[in-house]
Amino acid sequence: MNTLAAGMQLLVAAAFVSIPVVRHRFGPAAKAAAVTELRRQGVRPEVLEENKLRFDAGGHETAAPVAVAAVMIATAGLNLAGADLAQLLTWIFSSAVLLMNAVIVYSNLTAVRSVEAAFRRKGDPELARVEVAPFLRAAENAFPGWVRAQTYVRNTVVFAGSAVALIAVSV
Repeated sequence: MNTLAAGMQLLVAAAFVSIPVVRHRFGPAAKAAAVTELRRQGVRPEVLEENKLRFDAGGHETAAPVAVAAVMIATAGLNLAGADLAQLLTWIFSSAVLLMNAVIVYSNLTAVRSVEAAFRRKGDPELARVEVAPFLRAAENAFPGWVRAQTYVRNTVVFAGSAVALIAVSV
C-alpha cells in the first residue's frame, strides 16, 4: 500500500507544480488584460507595480507550490523505501495538503471579496478605486479555456490523491 500512497503523492506533487508552470506561461497575458481593464476604469496601470501585484509565477506563487511538491516527493520516496517514518509523515503532510487546498479553493471562490479587502488594506486611494470583479475577470479570461478544466482536475487530484494516500498508509 505504500506504493499506492507514493503514487498519489507524486500526482499531488505534479498538480502543485502545474500552478507556477501555467502562471509563468500565461501570466504576462493576464497582466496585459488586467492593465487594459485598469485603463478602461481610468486607473493608472502603474498601480500594479507600485503595490507589487503580479500575475506571473514570481515570488511565493512559485515558492509555495514547489515547496509542497518537494515535500510530497520526499514523502513518496520514504513510502517507496518502506521507511518507518513514511506513515507518520504521510499523515502529517497529506492532511496539511488537504487543508491547504481547501483554503486555496475557498480563496478562489471568494477572490473578489478578498482582493477588494486587500486593496483597501493597502491604503492606496487609486487602488481602492479599482472595480475588482471586472479586473479579475479580465485577467482570468486571458488564460486559455483549458486552464479552468486543468484547475478542476488539479483540485480533484490533490483532494483525491491526498485522501487515497492517507487511506493507503492506514491499511
